Amino acid sequence: MSSRMAKPPVDAKPTKRPPRILRFVQARRRLSASIMTGVVSFFLMPHASTLLAAALLLWLLDASLNVSMEPFRAFVGDMVSADQRATGFAFQTWFIGLGAVIGSLAPFLITKLGVPNTAPVGIIPPSVRYAFYIGAAAIISAVLYTVLKVREYSPTEMEHFTAETSATEANALIVPKRGAIWLVAGVALLMIVRAFALDKQLYVLGGGLVLFGVLQIINQYTPRSGALAHILSDLAQMPDAMRRLAVAQFFTWLALFIMWIYTTPVVTQYIYHTTDTASKAYNDGSDWVGILFAVYNGVAALAAFCLPHMARRIGNARTHLVCLAIGAISYASILVIRDANLLILPFIGIGITWASILTMPYVILTGVLPAKKFGIYIGVFNFFIVLPQLLVASIMGGIIRTFFPMDPIWTMAIAAIVMGAAALAMLRVQQD
Repeated sequence: MSSRMAKPPVDAKPTKRPPRILRFVQARRRLSASIMTGVVSFFLMPHASTLLAAALLLWLLDASLNVSMEPFRAFVGDMVSADQRATGFAFQTWFIGLGAVIGSLAPFLITKLGVPNTAPVGIIPPSVRYAFYIGAAAIISAVLYTVLKVREYSPTEMEHFTAETSATEANALIVPKRGAIWLVAGVALLMIVRAFALDKQLYVLGGGLVLFGVLQIINQYTPRSGALAHILSDLAQMPDAMRRLAVAQFFTWLALFIMWIYTTPVVTQYIYHTTDTASKAYNDGSDWVGILFAVYNGVAALAAFCLPHMARRIGNARTHLVCLAIGAISYASILVIRDANLLILPFIGIGITWASILTMPYVILTGVLPAKKFGIYIGVFNFFIVLPQLLVASIMGGIIRTFFPMDPIWTMAIAAIVMGAAALAMLRVQQD
């Protein structure tokens, strides 16, 4: 719901929970296929016998988590009043950080319990395999808890809360007419990928552009009263502040995916002085990366509660800008650090940035989005997470092989540059 929405009445209460057995049946129905796909992928990932199988499971896992996370973000916006949203998203960030800390530490802690962290080439170490199992159990447990325990406001109650603003937020239905452009762009990208034997993951991006173009063309010549017409119309009428914030989001997640993919080869090569993935030194380095990731997630969990206070002083957009700048400086510092313990310092800075990434964009969005469109626009905003992931996965490897095949450290320089670009992009987001 938007920040212009009236605060829910004090005596408003979520719908009464149905009997336990009925809630259990409802929980089974509401446990989405995306969550189950993620759980199954977690269990199967350590047993993937081919690169293709591992890649497929990774895509399924990533897609399921992306599809599942955005409704939870929209849920926070719907269930709290405007003056509580920063705190609501901060709490969500705290739980994300706590879970990430446990997940990052899992292989290290499992190794300390005596489970081997080494294995023959081509085999996943037992410590990593057990960590995947713990992750699958955590997902299913958390979702079941939410479904069984959280009581939502009914559609009637939500309508009552938004009654004062619904009349002014209604947008006229418009028909986008750029389908042919998107179609041509998608076909051109597919031809380029094929002609130059580029990474096959770019086929996903090209196919997405083709599909988007085809849907717009279909929408031009069919009755315009269905879900497709409304979705495309909403995309075309995306608030200007959201468009500008999406640019910052795009660059932000480029830097994040670079970090997640390349921190391990950077740490193992420049701190632990090995590139042998089967060696103990390499696995020790990988465990230390888990510690570093736990550090930044732990810092994020704590820093999230400082952000609302900072935002009240300098504004939401400027708070996010400062945090992104801290991230850019932190990535740049990794270029010169050669001590494992000193690496904790930049990851503290990255933790502050991560807290803001998980909190402030959604606080900003709730202030500019129509109440009834919050869910769909949060889903659209997720595109600017998925697209950077596609680009990093498909292009960054080629850049490294071409320009610095033996020096992965320069990926951190690229991460610093694009995170700096994200901070600069926040200058264009309207200050609140």
